[in-house]
Amino acid sequence: MMAAGSSETVDDVGKSAQVHTFVPGTGSVRTHLIAPQHTHLGALGRLLGNSLGLPGTGSILPASSGHAPAGSVWAVLTKFNCRTISALHQLQSKLDSALRSTGLLQLDRNRSYCGSQGPELSADEAAEERHLLESVAWPEPRLSAAPFQQSSDPSRSFFVILSPGGEWRVGGQLEALVHMHDFHGQPKRHGGDFLLARLLSPELRAGVAGRVVDHQNGFYSVLFWLPWAGPAQVEVTLVHPSEAVQVLRRLREERPDRVYFKSLFRSGYFSETTVCNLCLPPHQPLCNYTDHHTGEPWFCYKPKLLDCDTRMNHFKGGYEKDLLTSQEALFFQSDVNIKVPIQASGPNHVTVLPDRNENPETKRSANADATTFRPSGFYYLGAWQVVGGVPIQQFNDTSAITDCLRGKVVNIYGDSTARQWFEYLSAFVPDLKEFNLRSPKNVGPFMAVDSEHNILVRYRCHGPPIRFTTVAASELRYVANELEGLRGGRDTVVVVSVWSHFSTFPVEVYIRRLRNIRRAVLRLLDRAPDTLVFVRTANLQALDPEVSLYNSDWYSLQLDAVLRAMFRGLPVVLVDAWEMTLARGLPHALHPPPDIVKNMINVFLSHVCPKRRSQ
Repeated sequence: MMAAGSSETVDDVGKSAQVHTFVPGTGSVRTHLIAPQHTHLGALGRLLGNSLGLPGTGSILPASSGHAPAGSVWAVLTKFNCRTISALHQLQSKLDSALRSTGLLQLDRNRSYCGSQGPELSADEAAEERHLLESVAWPEPRLSAAPFQQSSDPSRSFFVILSPGGEWRVGGQLEALVHMHDFHGQPKRHGGDFLLARLLSPELRAGVAGRVVDHQNGFYSVLFWLPWAGPAQVEVTLVHPSEAVQVLRRLREERPDRVYFKSLFRSGYFSETTVCNLCLPPHQPLCNYTDHHTGEPWFCYKPKLLDCDTRMNHFKGGYEKDLLTSQEALFFQSDVNIKVPIQASGPNHVTVLPDRNENPETKRSANADATTFRPSGFYYLGAWQVVGGVPIQQFNDTSAITDCLRGKVVNIYGDSTARQWFEYLSAFVPDLKEFNLRSPKNVGPFMAVDSEHNILVRYRCHGPPIRFTTVAASELRYVANELEGLRGGRDTVVVVSVWSHFSTFPVEVYIRRLRNIRRAVLRLLDRAPDTLVFVRTANLQALDPEVSLYNSDWYSLQLDAVLRAMFRGLPVVLVDAWEMTLARGLPHALHPPPDIVKNMINVFLSHVCPKRRSQ
């Protein structure tokens, strides 16, 4: 359930849904989690039939072909909106309460030894961590180990576009209702599927992310804000069924070692290689490389003959295999239940009319209805535009970029998605020459200089865990420590992108890393308030059965929600890579294609030079 939307949206789903809401302007994700009532669809159908005066109604389900029969209650549902569906679900929940126990969903609890590493938390830090873990808690299926045939089948599921007003206008909202079915064609009666939704217009090269609301009964509402006039096509995708999400959660809690690391130790002619990780079972002596300043833990098994201070480097050792049972493996099949489109029952496209209001912004800001949402931005004619905030300029020639960065020092920290920014700038701007630091390819550190215009751009990877090829031990630096070494000021720009390499660890590990980075950012801004700081969010990527176990978009979504919450309200610029990769009609990739990177750089430069005009 990925969502892009406005603040405080739980009102439209009462107490029967989980909503993940991206809050534009604040860079936050707010998750509302309420206990599900597993709706008995036949009883709900009779309830709907009685309410609507339709005699003999026993089910709201369409024919197994996926097409709604004429005159059925399902056809009537297309006239409803998200609020109506949720209200009816609440009525049915009262009927079910006599048969099923209720209560808040259990939170993710890390059962491994990994999440408890690191310094002891203060009372405030512990409270924040509990709140963050609650905010990313995910609903569980009714059965803890459902058979494959009872799991969600995207080919038998469908969505319909709801049409309460009969027309759609710019600044308004489009709603669709998704109904999930299993491989027997039977309706799902619980939530927890991970869905993505977007609205596209290939003709206009336009796109916007949608918000998905899980009603916890097999139905999902999809809400789209309409930013352009013209054709628009709804796309809904099942990323993982709820049964697969259960497996991913188990792996995160029980197998944080499924990506392992190694280090080479050398003294003279003697060398040894041992396994390293953020947390290791202490069945043999350990070398403790916990950072003294941040408290970030890291360990290697001690070499048999050499001392711990002879460590030379760090590198990715590999990926553990055979992580799944044969039954669990069925939930991870390409073209079956990993990122498979869900088809529409009826039309999947609409035509959006111009806004009647001459001042669309006035109308949009005045609409405070709880079910209305706002994404952080959208594409139009291939260019990313933000909803509110600094207007995004198009830096299409090198002179505009050079003029913008004149006299600036740009410090880029993070994973390979941050390195893409360095690579784009050094390749696109001819006067920005990379200085050869003899660093390993794709590892760094890297530096590019334009001495004529006094521009310096630097990239350094974040500290472990990091799945790069060989990194010298002396170059393993934590972002928080690097930020502490910056003087800052109006000519200093900082970019941070830290997320992908934490996907295999309990969420507590990522919270600790961001807490250290956030603390360092606040100290930097305290001593140099005019320093400009950017935080790049996570992005979607291509998935297959193997990649899903280590880098699933579900892991990224959870980390992304934590990042947005922890930097909410701070004077930093959030670059919404998640929506920028979702809303563009391009294949997902861990390293987004140049077209998307260019749009990210345009967002970046538009904040560095907000008063400048594109050339």
